[in-house]
Parts: sequence; structure tokens; C-alpha cells
Amino acid sequence: MKILVIHGPNLNLLGVREPEVYGKMTLADINAALGSLGQQLGCTLEYFQSNSEGAIVDAIQSSLNSINGILINPAAYTHTSVAIRDALAAVALPVVEVHLSNIHKREEFRAKSHVAPVALGQISGFGPESYLLGLRALATHLGSKS
Repeated sequence: MKILVIHGPNLNLLGVREPEVYGKMTLADINAALGSLGQQLGCTLEYFQSNSEGAIVDAIQSSLNSINGILINPAAYTHTSVAIRDALAAVALPVVEVHLSNIHKREEFRAKSHVAPVALGQISGFGPESYLLGLRALATHLGSKS
């Protein structure tokens, strides 16, 4: 089972950027934790991070016919990108959306997700654990489809 993990804008600054909101773990730490869990779950993970909306769309489109599912933290693009939403819908792969912070407890504009309607589910507010919970959920879903 092959899963693409997509990290959106500014997530490359984790550990430095607003640690009171996003925590002190770096993106490399999160990817390492995902990698360990992925091995336990029998998943092969590919990681992609970009601050560019178009690059994220390209990564999603490139996953067609080579990936079984997508774990995505679209970050700020959650609330603004119809292009990312449309790319996810176009490839029609199982998607789980994750967020480090609880987007529903923050500024009002963050509560709207363009990705949620095309995702299996959304996990937010558990810090780096959101990614691990999301990976478990996606692997369980994919395992039930085989």
C-alpha cells in the first residue's frame, strides 16, 4: 500500500514557526514518526512539501496510477484552494485531511475547508498525532478495500 503524504505551505518551518500553535516538532520529526508507523502498518510512504499551490496540484495529479491514498495537510490552502480540492477530486483516491491545530477553534476563516468535502475524513487539533491518526485511518480504509 503506497501513500503520498503532502505537507502544504509553511510546514517546512515547523519547530520554528509559532511553536505555541504548531508545536516544537520539525517536519523531519513528523516524517520520521510517520515512517515508523507506516512500516508497522505495511505502508510505503512518499513525502512531498511545497509552499506552491501549483506544485501541490502537480504532485496530486502525478499520484494517479502510482499511489493508493493521500494524507494531506494543505495548511493555509485548506481555506483558499479550489485547485487542490479539484485535483484531489480528479484523481479520485482516498484522502485524509490532517491539521496540527484545531482549525475550528481558531479564526473563523480557518473553519472552512475546501478539501473536506472530497476527503474520507478530517483530523485536527492533536498536534503531530493528527498525522499518525490520519495515517492509521487511511491505512485501515485501504486495507478494507483490498
